[in-house]
Amino acid sequence: MSRIVEFVKDWMLPIAIIAGITICLILRYIPSLASSAEPMFSRFAKDVQPIMVAIMLFLQFNKVSPKDLRFRKWHAIVLTFQTGAFLVLSLVAMALPSGEARILVECAMLCFVCPTAAAAGVITDKLGGSLSDTVTYVVIINIVAALVIPLIIPMVHPVEGVSFMTRFASICARIFPLLVFPLLLAWLVRYTMRKLHQKLVGIAGWAFYIWGFTLCLSIYLATRALIDSGISIGAALLICVVSLVCALIQFFAGRRIGLGACESDDETLKHSHSITAGQAFGQKNNGFLIWLGYTWMTPVSSVAGGLYSIWQNLVNSWELYEQRHHPRTGSNPGRQTATTRTAGPGRRLSRSRQA
Repeated sequence: MSRIVEFVKDWMLPIAIIAGITICLILRYIPSLASSAEPMFSRFAKDVQPIMVAIMLFLQFNKVSPKDLRFRKWHAIVLTFQTGAFLVLSLVAMALPSGEARILVECAMLCFVCPTAAAAGVITDKLGGSLSDTVTYVVIINIVAALVIPLIIPMVHPVEGVSFMTRFASICARIFPLLVFPLLLAWLVRYTMRKLHQKLVGIAGWAFYIWGFTLCLSIYLATRALIDSGISIGAALLICVVSLVCALIQFFAGRRIGLGACESDDETLKHSHSITAGQAFGQKNNGFLIWLGYTWMTPVSSVAGGLYSIWQNLVNSWELYEQRHHPRTGSNPGRQTATTRTAGPGRRLSRSRQA
């Protein structure tokens, strides 16, 4: 039994990816299910997914105090890289005529400008990164994306009669509720219901398993969107390659930036910065990416969101496997801080006695 539990922990994300794709194909191509079960399950996935994400974020945010949110050097570098790549790709897209090459550039644009997934902290925390630094960047990049996207997208895809404020309000309504409400609720519990807060911190690890279930639903919806897009196999393969390259660049660049921006010689701190920056840069809000492509860009470009979701979670699975089987010595300073601040006086005293 313990081996089964260990296997599920190691391969939670690949299992969720395979399950999501398999469920979609079964419901889609078995005639008796396609007409009845498929529409019902699709509605279920769309309605339940935001609720599960909100619960997951609420559990994670209970571990983060407002005092833990600090601006780091790597935040500025990653933000510059991310927005700079988006602006350069936008100029390239505007210079290209309509066609396959332009669609591929637009896919890359979306992969870079898409803000960090609010749930990125779940994997970051598991890998030994800093949850508080991840939350800080999630807030920053979502604000920047809400401002930059409405300014640039009309230049690439002009739409008459749609103002900046309309696009801005549409984007904010899409990305902020799931980010702001769980955060404010978690802080309300922290400062008004201390006993409940301590219990919630104790079960925060369940956020990882909720993320696995949510990912299954996300992959199901992404696969469904890919099938409904009606694009050719050749175009799908090219978008597949573009999204893979974008994912690898962002995960790798984020890790290198985090490592280079750490001014300490402490290896544990360097590892924490590297992991945190890599996840913050590489892990995207794929639901938003798909919506952005379908709503404001070429609808085919939304396929990049579904494919990016698969690549980023395969990377996460490999990272979690390496972390479990080749753990680094030492502890994560970011997690130490959160634990110390949320623990009660008795727990701090017991630690000092052990020391």
